[in-house]
Amino acid sequence: MTDNATGPLPAAVLEVLGRYDTPTICNAMEIVAPERRLIGYTTKQLVCPFPDLPPIVGYARTVAIRSVLKSSLPAEEQSKRRIEYYEYVGTGHGPRISVIQDIDGPDVGYGAFWGEVQSNVHKALGCLGVVTDGSIRDIPQWAPGFQALAGSIGPSHAWVHAESFAGEVRVAGMTVRSDDLIHADRHGAIVIPLDVAAKLPEAAELCGRRETPILEIARSPDFSLEKLKAALKRSAEIH
Repeated sequence: MTDNATGPLPAAVLEVLGRYDTPTICNAMEIVAPERRLIGYTTKQLVCPFPDLPPIVGYARTVAIRSVLKSSLPAEEQSKRRIEYYEYVGTGHGPRISVIQDIDGPDVGYGAFWGEVQSNVHKALGCLGVVTDGSIRDIPQWAPGFQALAGSIGPSHAWVHAESFAGEVRVAGMTVRSDDLIHADRHGAIVIPLDVAAKLPEAAELCGRRETPILEIARSPDFSLEKLKAALKRSAEIH
């Protein structure tokens, strides 16, 4: 049984955040935390084999992996480390999202940590999905409903192993610490500071209201440049 301890935020806040896609959350962040406009989200394209899955919102479980070099630990120590890793992933604030950095440098993605087994194990441990710059495999056998954003898709796991966990990682331009709140969907992922999370839904709705008059005229058969100018003016007046 996993530990589904109540997180620092009410579950209702996470549930509401999950109603918005990640680009909308990014838009809302520009309003409530403009100082983070250039930081805190993925900036490199990631592969998403399951684009129709809804957004996921959860607390980060951070891991650094490598696969080109075999682990230098004795077999017994490797087994002990694996159990410690699963204990880390399966406990703490929930729900959780696995955020994994592949530290193989130019060989990033050489071996896949993720496949049929790990997706099902991590889902059972209370994770909603994974964000990684490493590779994944076994797409048809993947745990149902378990989201994946990955640097690549490949066939082998090579010598893949967890080098460390619970530390700071950097994935596709996004720096993440253990227990950071993550929002992710097919577009990418973003770190949400806990102190602004509850403000994001209202900001997201404001973004939507500001876009509405522009979209209405853009989609209208009666579109004209003058009407667009008027719509832009109306949009700017919405607060």
